[in-house]
Amino acid sequence: MKNIDMQVQGDILTVKVDLKKEFGPSASGKTTIIATTEGNVTAPEHENIRIGINVYRKK
Repeated sequence: MKNIDMQVQGDILTVKVDLKKEFGPSASGKTTIIATTEGNVTAPEHENIRIGINVYRKK
């Protein structure tokens, strides 16, 4: 994962992303990547829950 922090408190999943960070252009070159899970990942403390996130900005 890049620039994503996930925490579970009770039944609430909280995702934090620093919107100031950048990781360069996407594969298509049309957007700039801010954060990504780089595919689907398991949520903390929940083996049966998966999450996939991409955060990006248009160029």
